[in-house]
Amino acid sequence: MTCRKSSTAIAQIALLLFSSALYAQQAKTPTLEEILQRLDANLNRYDTRLPSLFCDEHVVSQVQPGQRSEDTITDSVFRLRRTPNADHTTTLVESREIRKVNNKPPTSQNMDGPTMLSGAFEGALAVVSLKQTACMHYELQPINPKNPTTPYVIRFSTTQTTAACLLQEDSHGRVTIDPASMQIKRLELTTPDHTVVRGDAFTTSVTGKRVITVDYAPILLGGETFWMPAIIAMRTTTGGGFHRLVWSFRATYRNYHKMEVTSRILPSSESTPQ
Repeated sequence: MTCRKSSTAIAQIALLLFSSALYAQQAKTPTLEEILQRLDANLNRYDTRLPSLFCDEHVVSQVQPGQRSEDTITDSVFRLRRTPNADHTTTLVESREIRKVNNKPPTSQNMDGPTMLSGAFEGALAVVSLKQTACMHYELQPINPKNPTTPYVIRFSTTQTTAACLLQEDSHGRVTIDPASMQIKRLELTTPDHTVVRGDAFTTSVTGKRVITVDYAPILLGGETFWMPAIIAMRTTTGGGFHRLVWSFRATYRNYHKMEVTSRILPSSESTPQ
């Protein structure tokens, strides 16, 4: 009797495991529209709930070929401050306090180097969102339902570059999405004919291929988790042959902290005598 009960229990467990596995395989995979809706919800949360913050920023800016003295390594305290607007909305404003340039005290607080990049903290996540569907073509790469941990990939390309569009140049790229949190893990953006130097009546514009990548990581801020840039990189190539120049920018971010002010009221016995 004991053996029969054990066999029955084992058979029930095996059936349960088989049913769970079959359900997992048959579980409905998300559509492009559903993923965009989740990304939009995450973007709205980022825009409305991300607190003002600061972190360590390490930037390497180079041009090749070029003089080694042109290469710039900048270490700063990077700040992202939530600033109120007149219409009762808020804007995320980037700033930094430069601590060292090429391992020496800075001569000014102006960020300098062969090539610079800004604005990724505020605008990068919006490249793939419902708000940009009028400006972009999105395509969800096939999802393997048998491997639910494989990241989702959405490819995108601009369909128009009007003033209402986030991207003002013809571009394409892709985002890699964590399926558990539906957060963007990596953004890759390529602009084949990026205007590096805008010409005028007397000079010709200089264009080149620009590739921007942003890698994100989960960061705990004020008791909430936000996916923030860990590495932002840019590579721009102009010319060809002996006239080929490669401009590179790589910034790493770590030690994120919520920006806050604390105060303490001292009892009269602890206060400083007048």
